[in-house]
Amino acid sequence: MKPYLEDHLRHLAEDELPVYVHDLSGLRRHAQAIRDALPERVELFYAAKANPDPRLLEVLRDVVDGFEVASGGELRHTRKVLPRAHLAFGGPGKTAAELAQALELGVERLHVESEHELRMLCALAADRPVEVLLRVNLPISLGDVPLAMGGRPSPFGIDPSHLDACLRLLAAHPGIQLRGVHAHLASGLDATEQLRVTEHVLVWAAQWARARGIRLSEVNVGGGMGVDYADPGCLFDWQVFGTGLHRLLDGHPGLTVRIEPGRSVSAYCGWYVTRVLDVKHSQGEAFAVLAGGTHHLRTPAAKSHNQPFEVVATDDWPWPWARPAAAGEPVTLVGQLCTPKDVLARRVPVERLRAGDRVAFAVAGAYAWNISHHDFLMHPAPGFHYLDAASPDLVRPSAEASPSAVHAQPSRGGRLAQRRG
Repeated sequence: MKPYLEDHLRHLAEDELPVYVHDLSGLRRHAQAIRDALPERVELFYAAKANPDPRLLEVLRDVVDGFEVASGGELRHTRKVLPRAHLAFGGPGKTAAELAQALELGVERLHVESEHELRMLCALAADRPVEVLLRVNLPISLGDVPLAMGGRPSPFGIDPSHLDACLRLLAAHPGIQLRGVHAHLASGLDATEQLRVTEHVLVWAAQWARARGIRLSEVNVGGGMGVDYADPGCLFDWQVFGTGLHRLLDGHPGLTVRIEPGRSVSAYCGWYVTRVLDVKHSQGEAFAVLAGGTHHLRTPAAKSHNQPFEVVATDDWPWPWARPAAAGEPVTLVGQLCTPKDVLARRVPVERLRAGDRVAFAVAGAYAWNISHHDFLMHPAPGFHYLDAASPDLVRPSAEASPSAVHAQPSRGGRLAQRRG
């Protein structure tokens, strides 16, 4: 854990926990490193579904080329936060109202998921120009991937056998301009596998366009760059991916490739910080009961993994009896919900974990609070803190922080800024 982050966590008051802490400086550096690794003809869009927090979107605005939204709600939200950002609207099941809204708000790209969706768009667009990509589900072998959106029977995208019908519709509506294809097929891939899938998509797209006399200017291969929760230090290799894309683009002059990563951009900037309420032993196994739980951080339940964490020891103990504790043994970390599925990490060895200590769950900046079942049992929502060294009007989070430390935005009362969900 970075010293400035640990310092901030130690100075959080008990009544501020649980809390999400977002390292905006870290996010900015990571996103810029991604951007720097990509060739010039690769556009970087952030998938807002991963984490649509306004503060994160504002940081990313100055680094990425645009944002991908996947619902009318995300569209309204992102357009409100970033009025001038380039937006692409994807996702299955778009309603007529959402398509009309996309036309009204000036979405740069619409990713068409079906012939029916294209027919609705043709009816709604009238004479208004709109640029589209046809999302296609290519029959490609993906192997054992964490999430497969294509390559097999799927509700995502258009079967290649239906593309000619879409081309006939487009020919009858010249205001709707086909820019290319979209083929996000899988998530959780490493750089080598992502390049293999990308190469397959580019070759197929070029052959398809050539056979039909289409000028192909853009191919969107989506996101899906892997995040390893078991080993958070093992990052997707953006340098390898960027170098590979440069080689692939040499064979496709004039073509723009767009990617839409989400999790791999923002996951590492977020921490979910809470406190240990109790430690108990049951039939030989240790359990730590934490404030909060999967209704705040659903990621480990959704992906069936142990959320990585660090223990931040706290010496304060207000009670006259001994602190419940576990030492030198595996501990299962659970939340406050009345369900055995409220597990954040299972049987993880710890040196020591005591009631009153704090636990900071890492890699919590994507698909975390925004996918969680917030209202189950009606526990309070977590707070949200934002640490940022880039803003000149910010104050240090504690008196011990060094001049180079990250800063936290002050609220009107001078305390560290936070919001409740």
